[in-house]
Amino acid sequence: MNKRELNRLKKKLKVTGNHVIFSLVFLVLGYIIAFSYHQTKSEFDNTAITGKQWERDLELRNQLVQLEEKNRSLQKELNDKQERVREIEKEMSQEAQVYFNLAEDAEKYRMYLGKVKVKGQGVEVTLADGDYNPEEVNVNNYIVHEHHVFKVINELYISGASAIAINGQRLSHNSYILCNGPVIEVDGYQHPAPFVISAIGDGDVLASALNLTGGVKDSLVNDNILFTLEKKAEITLEPLLGS
Repeated sequence: MNKRELNRLKKKLKVTGNHVIFSLVFLVLGYIIAFSYHQTKSEFDNTAITGKQWERDLELRNQLVQLEEKNRSLQKELNDKQERVREIEKEMSQEAQVYFNLAEDAEKYRMYLGKVKVKGQGVEVTLADGDYNPEEVNVNNYIVHEHHVFKVINELYISGASAIAINGQRLSHNSYILCNGPVIEVDGYQHPAPFVISAIGDGDVLASALNLTGGVKDSLVNDNILFTLEKKAEITLEPLLGS
């Protein structure tokens, strides 16, 4: 092979190598463009699905608000009719002593079941979140949780409270309390802090039970909860929601 043929062969190999390199570059570029297209299309589809879900959630939320308003209206109507029934029973009780005794017993049972409004002396306990402490890493260490509320309620019942309410909502024998972020739920109804626990009973006895050394008050204060106790000459508790 002479020198001229050798140079011709080198040029041919150089051209072929350049073609291979360009082919690889275009192949990679085509793959990147195809991947970007599919990725963009997938994100668009997900956004469309999310938008439909948001519209559905908004519709359900509006329906829920309407149902709650209707329930409140029906609840008020029910309370008014129950009040009328009580008035009729009182009128009947005047006719004879026996009817009076029956109506009195019915009223007492309604009170225990939370069916009617009740009044009496008692105490009010307010539980509020502790003051912000920048040195405290965990915010849960100075906010009110459901177990703090349970401590107060259990002590009040043990001390003879006949009726208890949280932020005005009456408790029943099967009430439940759940912690849901910054609020607590009482039988499904949310209440923000501070939590005012009202209890009807002997005010002196209830207050003494809560103020025992090493008792409920000291336990809550140690958990950085702001505890306030006040005796009341008269407390009025509304009927149970949904009664």
